[in-house]
Amino acid sequence: MSKFARRFLFLFVLVVGISAAVIYTTVDINTLHNLTRFHPWSLLLALFAVGLGMFFDGSRLMHLVKISNEKITLYQAVQVIFGNYFLALLTPGATGGAVAQVMFLRHAGVPTGKAAVLVIVRTLLSIFFLALCMPFIFLHDEGIVPGISNDVLMAVTLAAFVGIVLIVVGARRGYLDYLVVWIARRLRDKKRHQLFGLYRDTKSAISLLLGAPRQMLVVFAESGLNLLCIYAVVPCLLLGLGVTDADWYTVMGRIIFLNMLLYFSPTPGGSGIAEGGFVLLFAATVPAGTVGIVAVCWRLIAEYLPFLIGFYYTVTVFGREFLRRY
Repeated sequence: MSKFARRFLFLFVLVVGISAAVIYTTVDINTLHNLTRFHPWSLLLALFAVGLGMFFDGSRLMHLVKISNEKITLYQAVQVIFGNYFLALLTPGATGGAVAQVMFLRHAGVPTGKAAVLVIVRTLLSIFFLALCMPFIFLHDEGIVPGISNDVLMAVTLAAFVGIVLIVVGARRGYLDYLVVWIARRLRDKKRHQLFGLYRDTKSAISLLLGAPRQMLVVFAESGLNLLCIYAVVPCLLLGLGVTDADWYTVMGRIIFLNMLLYFSPTPGGSGIAEGGFVLLFAATVPAGTVGIVAVCWRLIAEYLPFLIGFYYTVTVFGREFLRRY
């Protein structure tokens, strides 16, 4: 059995097992009654929201490529986006997503160095948007994490934000060069080259971000719209269950908070953490007995469907031989 086949089988067993466990542990006597009130049109609305999110994601990628003085088509941008979903779900911490993006960008004619920089910029913009949302979420939603006060969460967020700013300034002005060299001297050759490569690409990404502020503002807005549209899947599903009086500010805030955590999840695609976090955050909002089902539907529409499309594009562009090697 190839390495890819083992990974795919592991992911399939993991996803099915987690989904079944989440649904089994959350159903109750009210489940069937609440599901009979479900409106199928909400699924179409959720799919439309994901499609719109993918459009903004493709648009921001094309703008980034243009800023770097390269050019790709919308179809090539779509391949990059879905390829990211495919390999991200197959690897711990979604590390394969970055590799997939570089591969598809190279296939589209973007040099490897620029492709790596563009991938870093995309990630930084998404995380930066989510980080900016955090204070507004914590000020509105008291006790979002049981046992941890919002003051502590706010302090951690502000500290992280200040840390990001210091890293950007330090890398831009060369202050971090000394720290990177000091760390590199204590690493083996392979790790040393990887560290220098990552640091070089990060500095290039920061230069790209700061070198075209107006265009980057447009890209940043598209990053926000991309994320908000994809996160809107949850409100769509809630509307389908007849939830019309929810605090939508809180709903969107919690899904943003959860997805921020998933960026740092060690499991493939955040499997397990996503479903468990969803049940914890939305148990009081979703109709009784349906929170597990909604969690699985959310993951199916927002993650697993793009994963399958990414699988198709990967095989179409690179052939089955790539899967055997990977």
